[in-house]
Amino acid sequence: MWGFVPGESPATSTAPHRFRAVGPSQWQNARKLSGVDTTTADPLVGRLLDGRYRIESRIARGGMATVYLALDIRLDRTVALKVMHRSLAEDPAFVRRFIGEAKSVASLSHPNVVHVFDQGTDNDVVYLSMEYVPGKTLRDILRERGRLPAREALEILIPVLAALGAAHQAGMVHRDVKPENVLMTDDGRVKVVDFGLARAIEATNQTRTGVMIGTIGYMAPEQVMTGAADVRSDVYAAGIMLFELVTGQQPYDGETPMSVAYRHVHDTVPAPSSVTPEVPPLVDTLVASATAREPHNRPADATAMLVAAVDTHRMLPRTTTPPGSGPMMNQSQPYARTTVSPAPSMPQAAPAHTLIQPRAEAAPQRRGFKPNWFLVTLAAVMVVAVGLTGWYFSQPEYVTVPNLVGSDMAIAEQSLTGAGLQMRKAEGVYDEKMAEGLVLRSDPAWKTELEKGGVVTLVPSLGPKRVAVPNVAGMDGNAARAAIAEAGLTVGSVKRIANQDVERDKVIRTSPQVGEKVKEGAKVGIFVSAGLVMPDVTGMPKDEAAGYLGGQGFQVQVNEVDDDAEPCTVIAQTPKAKAETDKGAPAVITVARCQTDFWEWFQGDNEGRDDQQFSLVPPVIGKDIKDATTELRARGFQVRVQRLSNGGVVQYQRPLPNSERPAGSTVFLWQ
Repeated sequence: MWGFVPGESPATSTAPHRFRAVGPSQWQNARKLSGVDTTTADPLVGRLLDGRYRIESRIARGGMATVYLALDIRLDRTVALKVMHRSLAEDPAFVRRFIGEAKSVASLSHPNVVHVFDQGTDNDVVYLSMEYVPGKTLRDILRERGRLPAREALEILIPVLAALGAAHQAGMVHRDVKPENVLMTDDGRVKVVDFGLARAIEATNQTRTGVMIGTIGYMAPEQVMTGAADVRSDVYAAGIMLFELVTGQQPYDGETPMSVAYRHVHDTVPAPSSVTPEVPPLVDTLVASATAREPHNRPADATAMLVAAVDTHRMLPRTTTPPGSGPMMNQSQPYARTTVSPAPSMPQAAPAHTLIQPRAEAAPQRRGFKPNWFLVTLAAVMVVAVGLTGWYFSQPEYVTVPNLVGSDMAIAEQSLTGAGLQMRKAEGVYDEKMAEGLVLRSDPAWKTELEKGGVVTLVPSLGPKRVAVPNVAGMDGNAARAAIAEAGLTVGSVKRIANQDVERDKVIRTSPQVGEKVKEGAKVGIFVSAGLVMPDVTGMPKDEAAGYLGGQGFQVQVNEVDDDAEPCTVIAQTPKAKAETDKGAPAVITVARCQTDFWEWFQGDNEGRDDQQFSLVPPVIGKDIKDATTELRARGFQVRVQRLSNGGVVQYQRPLPNSERPAGSTVFLWQ
């Protein structure tokens, strides 16, 4: 269906006008789809639409849509993909109507209808997935051969009427019957395409002002006058198409679409024999009946016209006068064209798909036609019976896809084979909940009805994905983070701990440990060396403090000063407690002067009393810190614990073991 606006290309016009149709004259040979176009500059070529249809090449382009050759990667079949032009795809009303009409057409199953598989949208692309029919359009055949013999024309029209009749019985109207929408396959089958798309166009913003939808050369009078169309409008268009098949031209010509539309409304379609004298009177009668100006004077629907066409075909002789062999028509005859399209001089063989076989004897030529109603009724019954039988046996057998999720792949394949389906194994996918080797999902999914022999794609589970913790020991923090991220993991907590063996700021170990397999994305904690950490030796006896620090790798320097603290105990230190430093670093401890006697210090700061009781401080070095604390408290001492390491065992104590101290004195323990 072309949209035409004077002064614009039919394929690019989008502005609303009174007439959006193609008329005869210079437009009469305009095709809805141009010839095969393999332009690689098309942005859609090579694109994967909706994750399913890979566009291989562009077949043709028309005023409403562009048709591409595509591969359905799910079902591995070639399809024709009709992509609506952007001006239509951006109209919400069109998209809603388009989806509804596509669903209706998809439910229409007939051997002479191009089957619609799917419809969808992908961002700004609105598309229709259809059966790919290699071959030509009826328009191509008319251009190549010119007019056709009456029998051959009827043998093409009859399957077209059968397709339209099936649509009419389903409550659908084509609205745009013309040779461009009739496909002829290479093996002689006839297919009708584009059901319902004209109706979808009616919903767009471009046709809200009384615009006619259709092709002007085939438009019924009521479509021109009111824009309304019913099944009898399709009958009218089929009659015009039959006229064109047997004469090689449309009945009306004009300089503008308006003039052609005017003649459809006010003139009576001439008899084909007035243009081509070789056309039999029976065909004249059939054309006159189908193209009556009043809809109620036409056949009730395409099925009724099919009965008449079959009867006409049966009554024609097996061999009719080839087109072009008769005398040239009078140039002054009404409705005559200036020229007649050339045609072969020999009779053309009927296509291989002929649906109706004629009787062996030839029917006599009659100038007038008076229908035999008994024969008409009998023919109608026969056609309906043959049609129903053909329809029944042409219906594909459908089976329901079983529930295979969670099944073993081998068992799933057996289930599909038993149901008459084929299995394709897809690449495995990791899943946290599904064990390895089981079916994770199927395409199509469970309960989907699929044609018997169809392919079901099964995606096996690879089980939960686990990642080994990488070895980052000895790396600095940034390098360790990068290695952990590269393995598909994340860095969790970072802790710095004292360690004399690992260089400061280098990774000591990880948690979980190296090589342990964890869930992808899991957190990995890292422990970084803080080198030497200055311990807290405040309050410790001088000798014990110096010995401990020396053992930790410090260069110890002791300074004695006068102070009120207990003699010979540490009162200050440099570096401060918990400061990070390197092995061999100097450590300065400041102690209260050791020359002062403890008892002098004790009596000087604590006024001694004669009744004060003293107790011996028991030795607790080497004991568990808890046991030592319990024992000291049992002796009446208070206990203060300071941490040097995580050993849990007493390393030093003050006062020294077996020293006498007043009850209630504080005993310092270093673990």
